[in-house]
Amino acid sequence: MLGRRDFRRLLVSRATSQLADGFFQAALALSAFFNPGKEVEPVAYAIAFTILIAPYSVLGPYVGVFLDRWSRRNVLAICNTARALLVAPAAVLLLLGQPEWQWAIFAMLVITINRFVLAGLSASQPHTVNKPELVTANAFATTMGTICFGAGLGASLLVIQLLGGGAGGYAAGASLAIPLYAASAAVAWLSYGRMDLGPDESERVTGRVLSQIIGISRGMVHGFRHLWIRRGSLYMMFTQACHRALYGVVFVLTLALLRGHFHDPGLEGFGDTLAWAGAAAAAGQVGSFLAAVITPKLSRAFGPGTLVTGLLAMLVLVLSMVGTIMVEVVFVVATFLVNITSQGLKITTDTSLQLNCDDEYRGRLFSLNDTVYNIAYILGMFVCVLFLPSDGYAPWILFAAAGGYAVLSAWYWFVSRRFAAYAGIVP
Repeated sequence: MLGRRDFRRLLVSRATSQLADGFFQAALALSAFFNPGKEVEPVAYAIAFTILIAPYSVLGPYVGVFLDRWSRRNVLAICNTARALLVAPAAVLLLLGQPEWQWAIFAMLVITINRFVLAGLSASQPHTVNKPELVTANAFATTMGTICFGAGLGASLLVIQLLGGGAGGYAAGASLAIPLYAASAAVAWLSYGRMDLGPDESERVTGRVLSQIIGISRGMVHGFRHLWIRRGSLYMMFTQACHRALYGVVFVLTLALLRGHFHDPGLEGFGDTLAWAGAAAAAGQVGSFLAAVITPKLSRAFGPGTLVTGLLAMLVLVLSMVGTIMVEVVFVVATFLVNITSQGLKITTDTSLQLNCDDEYRGRLFSLNDTVYNIAYILGMFVCVLFLPSDGYAPWILFAAAGGYAVLSAWYWFVSRRFAAYAGIVP
C-alpha cells in the first residue's frame, strides 16, 4: 500500500495539515484555558468549543455539495492555502494580547475551513488504493493524521514553554502552523491531476451551485435514504456519534480537573497539570497508533460488529476504574485506552461509508458524518457542565458515562447481528 505513489502523497498532505492543526489549536487552547491571569468556569470550555466548532459543523452538509462537484485536489490545495493566510493575523492578535473575540474570529474560520479538508481527504481516499485495501488504508491514514495532530500539540506546548508562555509564546506556537499549511497545499496541488482524487466524472454532481444549495434539504433526504438502505453504515455512524458525546463529557471533566482538583494552587502557572496533560496526549497518540495496527487484524478475525462491541465494552471498565481512582496517572492510562476505541470506531465508520456508499453521495455523507460527530461532542460537553463542579471532581459523572457505554455496547451488539458495518471481512 505504501508503494502506491498516490496514497503516499495524500498521506503527506494529510500529515502536514494535521500537524499544523496541532500547532495552531494548542496555542489557542493554552491561551484560552490555561492562562494564569484568567479564572475559567467549566461552562466556558463548552461555550468556547461551541463558538469554534458549531459554524464548522452547520456547514457540513453544504460542504458535500462542493466536494461532489469540484476537483477534490483543488479543494485541498486552496483550503490549506487559505488557512495559512488566516493564521497570520490570528497570531499577530495573540502577540498583541487583543481580546479573545478578535482572534477567535480568525480561529473559527481556520477550523471551519478544516471541514473541507478532512471531508475531502476521506472522500479522496478510495481513489488512491484498491478497494480491498481500504480498511488498512483508513487505519494507517487516519491514525497517522491523529498522531501528527498530537505531535503538533506537543511541539507547540514545548515551544510555548521554552519561550516562557505569555502572548509571545502563544503567537509563536500558532505561527508555526503557517508553513505546514502551505506545504500541505503544495503537495496536493503538485501531486495530482485536476480530477485524480474525484469526484468520478460519471457520478459528478452538475447544475448550478445555488440550485444545489437550495436543494440541500431534499438532498439530505436522499442521503438518509441512501444510508437507510445501507443501514449498517447508518448504525455505525450513530454509534460513533454516541461515543463522541460521551467523549465530550469525559473531556470537559478532565479539563476542569487539570485546572482545579489536580492543580497545586501554591505553584505559579499551570506547569504541574500541563505536564500531566502532555503525558496524556502522548499516551493517546500511542493508543491511536496501536489502534491502526490492531483494527484491521481484529476486523478480519472477528468482524466489525464484534470489534466495535468489544471496544465500547472496554470503556465501561476503563471509566469505572477512573471514577474509582481519581488520580492523574489513571487518567493517562485511560486516555491511551479511550483513544484505541475512538480510532477503532473512526476507522470502522470511514470504511463502512467508503465501501457501502456510492461516490455520488460519498462527499455529502462524510460531511454529514463529521457534522454529527462534532455536534454530539458539543452536546456531551454541555450536558456535563450542567452538573460539573468548578474543580472538576465528580466521580459519579464518570460512572454515568460508563453506564452510557454499557447501553451503547449492548445496543450495537444487537443491531450489528443483522446490519453489519460492512459486508464480509475485508482482506
